[in-house]
Amino acid sequence: MALAAPSALSPRPEQRPGWQKLYAITGDSVRLCWREHHDARVPPGRPALLCLAGLTRNGADFAHFAESLGADWRIIAPDLRGRGESGWARDSLTYLPLTYLRDLSLVLDAAGVDRFVAIGSSMGGLLALRMTTAHRARMAGVVLNDIGPAIEPAGLKRLQANVGRGGNWMTWVHAARDLGVRNAAIHPDWGLHEWLAFAKRLCRVGPQGRIIFDYDPRIAEPFRLPHGDAGADDWAAFDSLAGLPVLSLRAALSDVFSAATQAEMQRRLAGLTAVTVPGVGHAPTLAEPVAAAALRDFLDVIKRGEA
Repeated sequence: MALAAPSALSPRPEQRPGWQKLYAITGDSVRLCWREHHDARVPPGRPALLCLAGLTRNGADFAHFAESLGADWRIIAPDLRGRGESGWARDSLTYLPLTYLRDLSLVLDAAGVDRFVAIGSSMGGLLALRMTTAHRARMAGVVLNDIGPAIEPAGLKRLQANVGRGGNWMTWVHAARDLGVRNAAIHPDWGLHEWLAFAKRLCRVGPQGRIIFDYDPRIAEPFRLPHGDAGADDWAAFDSLAGLPVLSLRAALSDVFSAATQAEMQRRLAGLTAVTVPGVGHAPTLAEPVAAAALRDFLDVIKRGEA
């Protein structure tokens, strides 16, 4: 069964049946929120799906997982600090992977997660890689959505230029049309319905009744610092995935994750499953038929490994 596509008129995850919002407080007093779907039919002891969104995204991106995965898997979709329902940090220099990893450790412990499959899109995939430092023994598998240990310079430059850009619209339709123009090359086949869904996952209604981005624009500040992420060896982190089931999804139109990098990942990691998602750029929503089928097949392998 393919994953259900998110509806433009759908409520956010915590408003759907079976979803709830839970919270934890960090040492620097930031409230972290995660959305959780936990059906009674999920077998006890099965790993949870830890769903990690991209740089400006939040847990709402994974709302559609409930329709086709919710009966088999406990789903945990955190909002990183500065995004969605999580609080904004007082110090913008805490918007860094090291802090996000500490926050995710807090979420895992607060949620009582012993084992998990990390599903990471874009920056969320880099966090999934780096979770091997502290959580390798708890990881049952990893899905890297249009990301790898090497990032293409052109794509990185585009992301750096776009994050933190202002957005302020009168209506959801205005927001959807503008975002569709800004991101036309990423989802060239989308119409207004899909762009409305995109807008409602990325934006919120602000205090003045206008549509604004649902993240702290200061997340861009450390992201733009020269060598702000220096010292991270993502190839070493990737190599530490040896022995785990790993699925690599690459968007056919991606300017961030190249076919050459994916091929090198296959060479270095025996058993890695590599799939290209046609007709989409960075990054797939995971509702695309090819991506959805690959994800379900991958998770079925993990389920069979429990027997």
